[in-house]
Amino acid sequence: MNEAATRLEPNTVWTHFEELNAVPRPSKNEGRVIEFMKQFGEGLNLETIVDEIGNVIIRKPATPGMEDRQGVILQGHLDMVHQKNADTVFDFETEGIRSVITDDGWLTAEGTTLGADNGMGVASIMAVLSATDIEHGQVEALFTIDEETGMTGAFKLQPGILTGSILLNTDTEDEGELCIGCAGGIDTNIKANYEQVPAGEGTAFKISVKGLRGGHSGCEIHLGRGNANKIMNRLLWEGSKKFGLRVASLDGGSLRNAIPRESFAIVVVNSDQVDHFKKHIAETIGVIQTELIRTEPDLMASIEPASPVETVMDSTSQENLIRAVYAAPCGVARMSDEMPGLVETSTSLARVLAESGNVLVQFLTRSSVETARDDLARTIESVFQLAGADVEHSGGYPGWKPNADSEILRQMTQIYADLFGVEPTVNAVHAGLECGIIGSVYPGLDMISFGPTIKNPHSPDEKCEIASVKKYWDYLVATLRQIPKK
Repeated sequence: MNEAATRLEPNTVWTHFEELNAVPRPSKNEGRVIEFMKQFGEGLNLETIVDEIGNVIIRKPATPGMEDRQGVILQGHLDMVHQKNADTVFDFETEGIRSVITDDGWLTAEGTTLGADNGMGVASIMAVLSATDIEHGQVEALFTIDEETGMTGAFKLQPGILTGSILLNTDTEDEGELCIGCAGGIDTNIKANYEQVPAGEGTAFKISVKGLRGGHSGCEIHLGRGNANKIMNRLLWEGSKKFGLRVASLDGGSLRNAIPRESFAIVVVNSDQVDHFKKHIAETIGVIQTELIRTEPDLMASIEPASPVETVMDSTSQENLIRAVYAAPCGVARMSDEMPGLVETSTSLARVLAESGNVLVQFLTRSSVETARDDLARTIESVFQLAGADVEHSGGYPGWKPNADSEILRQMTQIYADLFGVEPTVNAVHAGLECGIIGSVYPGLDMISFGPTIKNPHSPDEKCEIASVKKYWDYLVATLRQIPKK
């Protein structure tokens, strides 16, 4: 635990955050953090429920004089994205996140994701539950599981457990903004087999693409950042067309909802072509670096000798894979007509893996328009089916339609203006929030999502602005004190 972080203001929020970050909590492996949260609720002598899927619900009664207020559901997700830099030695299964306070007022981590997404929101809810000096109506804390890799907890939430009429989601990442809508999404998983054929005569190389910024494939897809899988594929196309390059293995990206930052390939080139190959690929890398100099100033790519390999991908499968990845859409497909500046539809090529005769390619497609989401997913499907691959769509989840007439929106807009002298920004996000799913289980909920400022979620560059946490906390407390009556 970073003791210096626990002394930041507000102390209770930062202390709970550091305590939470000591618990490994990867998506789909949240047993330890579920037990941690269960013990937390029971230790406060509050009604604590763990449902069949692993969501934790903790109820806190209204403080004296606030019994006539509408019930509030405070919601956040327990899991976090576990990602680290390639040169960082860290075991996510056994180690707690090592946070660092920067000189310019941010909290980050040593070479790993920080877990502020959504750990900071969870910590603030814990602070409300443990507080003895905050006025509020009945509070139900809903801590869901597996938000990052399928929103399983939200999907499996059963009707009838929650009683509140207002839901405050704590999973957005710009202080001073109120989110009133989000995109839905769908996963596309592509599988194919290839024949492993003898590598024959040739020289093996390792091609590495590194140093990209990565980030959240919804919130940051519009920034034009490089996609390591697309960059690597461009290099492989050049090498295969001009120098007979053969792919022995390929491993790019890691998480379905993160813009891939790194990709690595083992390739074989005819020995008499080595010098020309190295020169041409180096020139191509330089061209790509120039193209992306403003968005990816730290992009690095290298060609290094590799140990000899015995087999490579058969030529037909290799050509099909490279052509399909080249042709597949990636990035912003359409901007919103309803909210200027908001991405409506996008897709991200998250994962490309080829090894031991098997190919796996993964996309996450997002849209605030469900039919547009499905149309783009079918475009990807068509490209890879033409290449002979099997394509499956899964994990589809609904978006959250904005409600500009929301009572809690009017209330929170006024509260923010009273506290800080300016009105908050009201928007929707091009990312999946659990609000859409929870709202489909509990129709009629009045919902808002808000939080402190977090940059570069889902990447080792993730950081949380310290000053924004204090503003967010003061805002949350003031909102709870002024919740409308029933």
